[in-house]
Amino acid sequence: MVQPNPPGDAAPLGVWPGTAYPLGATYDGAGTNFSVFSEVAERVELCLIDRAGTETRIPLEEVDGYVWHAYVPTVAPGQRYGFRVHGPYDPGRGLRCDASKLLLDPYGKAFAGEFGNDPALYTHGRDSLGHTMTGVVINPFFDWADDRAPRRPYHETVIYEAHVKGMTYTHPQVPPEVRGTYAGLAHPAIIEHLKSLGVTALELMPVHQFLHDRILLDRGLRNYWGYNSFGYLAPHHEYAADPRAGAAVTEFKAMVRALHAADIEVILDVVYNHTGEGNHLGPTISLRGIDNAAYYRLREDDPEHYMDYTGTGNSLNVRHPHTLQLIMDSLRYWILEMHVDGFRFDLAATLARELHDVDRLSTFFDLVQQDPVVSQVKLIAEPWDVGEGGYQVGNFPGLWTEWNGQYRDTVRDYWRGQPATLGEFASRLTGSSDLYEATGRRPGASINFVTAHDGFTLRDLVSYNDKHNEANGEDNRDGENHNRSWNCGVEGPTDDPEVLELRERQSRNMIATLALSQGTPMLLHGDELGRTQQGNNNAYCQDSPVSWMDWSLAHKNSELVEFTGNAIGLRAAHPVFRRRRFFDGRPAPGADADIAWFTPAGEEMTAADWESGFARSLAVFLNGDAIAEPGPRGERVRDDSFLLCFNAHDAPIDFTVPGPDYGAEWSTALDCSTPTGLSSATHTAASTVEVPTRCLLVLRRTA
Repeated sequence: MVQPNPPGDAAPLGVWPGTAYPLGATYDGAGTNFSVFSEVAERVELCLIDRAGTETRIPLEEVDGYVWHAYVPTVAPGQRYGFRVHGPYDPGRGLRCDASKLLLDPYGKAFAGEFGNDPALYTHGRDSLGHTMTGVVINPFFDWADDRAPRRPYHETVIYEAHVKGMTYTHPQVPPEVRGTYAGLAHPAIIEHLKSLGVTALELMPVHQFLHDRILLDRGLRNYWGYNSFGYLAPHHEYAADPRAGAAVTEFKAMVRALHAADIEVILDVVYNHTGEGNHLGPTISLRGIDNAAYYRLREDDPEHYMDYTGTGNSLNVRHPHTLQLIMDSLRYWILEMHVDGFRFDLAATLARELHDVDRLSTFFDLVQQDPVVSQVKLIAEPWDVGEGGYQVGNFPGLWTEWNGQYRDTVRDYWRGQPATLGEFASRLTGSSDLYEATGRRPGASINFVTAHDGFTLRDLVSYNDKHNEANGEDNRDGENHNRSWNCGVEGPTDDPEVLELRERQSRNMIATLALSQGTPMLLHGDELGRTQQGNNNAYCQDSPVSWMDWSLAHKNSELVEFTGNAIGLRAAHPVFRRRRFFDGRPAPGADADIAWFTPAGEEMTAADWESGFARSLAVFLNGDAIAEPGPRGERVRDDSFLLCFNAHDAPIDFTVPGPDYGAEWSTALDCSTPTGLSSATHTAASTVEVPTRCLLVLRRTA
């Protein structure tokens, strides 16, 4: 019998049977229950690792339903551990057990150490201890004080997509010791910036524990974005300011608590479609060695290799009940224990592939639908993957919202002056009812965005025609080739004042369009500062100033920051821009139609106007007196009425304000030709107002 050591370094006095559930390592204040699933295993050992790296192996003698378990008294938070799974190794049959590998707990809530690039991670029969990470037993107890979920409805939500490190790493008001961390995101300077913009939800790029690809490490690069997860219950340890093992959990919880106190929700970008173990040549660190065929989709005719719907080497086997359980347990853990408010599912179409085709009625979506916890938070799909038939915008079930790729493409095309875009632009502006209404969803189901982490930033969208990804080390072959971007006349940096002014106006046009469209807007971090990646549209491996927010731009481009806050503030102040239901174009009781479309001449649009291939300008009247849906207490919602004048032509256009039936007097609510969007100009019914080249002008009815 081994003798006890100090807590965090302990080998146990004894081993008790323990329980099969919950899976993972669960500390109860006196000891820790360990539990791991493997149907293929012949024998499983729990491995406790002390500070010197010495391993104590404990056979797991209890097995219930292929779940191997034991309770170990005296094992306390801070203890490092892993598993060794003994079983068949026959890659040709999809069997990859290898007891020489120290395997990470799929339910691990914290991890410590680093992965080396040693061949032991990739070679059968070579011990990986010392070259891999270890799990860490955590203290689950945390003082949440009076924390509460904001539970903001979609029509009142403004999402800000951000990277934990990139958001805070250069901020001068964030103390150097917490820059690039969860604690940094919780700093008052960051929260104040988000509040000044009108942001209500912070969507974090992956924070599940991930690993850095071998091919990137060989090039001296890193997996900056983090779409290479393996620990679905653990916050990524590199984002913790506190270096102690397991400290990331407490720090993440404190971040959520601080953001909630500011009435900001936390949404996680989650990657349940594949893991960082990659293809058949990848490292064996966890699921591959625990039960390869249960956790991964293998080729039926060639089980040595993996089905790859993600372009990353493997796809999780969502047809297997224990894989589904892992995903659902992970989601519930982040909601109940970490207090997050929702999830954005990376390549979500992969989760709907039960056989080959995407099936929106697949088991995963059935489980989400009936789950009393998961079904109540924000669920956002990236509605595509790289497999055949993977583009599924508009096809997800009723609980789900979706990244609207058609919105992104249409808004980009409209403002760069592509012909024949008016009809689709109008649909995207009004919430994309053609995509979502048939499934009983509301405008909020459309997560509207013009830019996201994947692709150009907003500044680069108006500064580059072509990608410039040479720094990634792939000879500029990676990344999207068709960006729907326009450099405004010069590729990249320039000191031409006319080009710079046009770029700034185009940036304002797209921010304003995003803020005033029906649906749920999402802003990419740093777009309000004019952040650039120097034309890199695939900066996944750039853990460098290429990707980090340059906070000096907040002063240099302060007017753009102010404009962004003004545009979002206009949305927040007026429910006509964030309706819960779609427009129907029919008169409401005691009011005119809720929406009307006009040519620049002030005449209502005809079918011929909509079909005109050359037209790039139109106006839309939003009737604040004809909002049909009631407020949260059943009250009638009334608002000001607005006229939005869109001119995507390369010359100024005179717009005629509609006649007195629509309003006698109008003031300027937002003018994209001015740096901050503010203007004191007023207009009267049937008067003419010149809308500058490529500009959005918003008028508010005052009489």
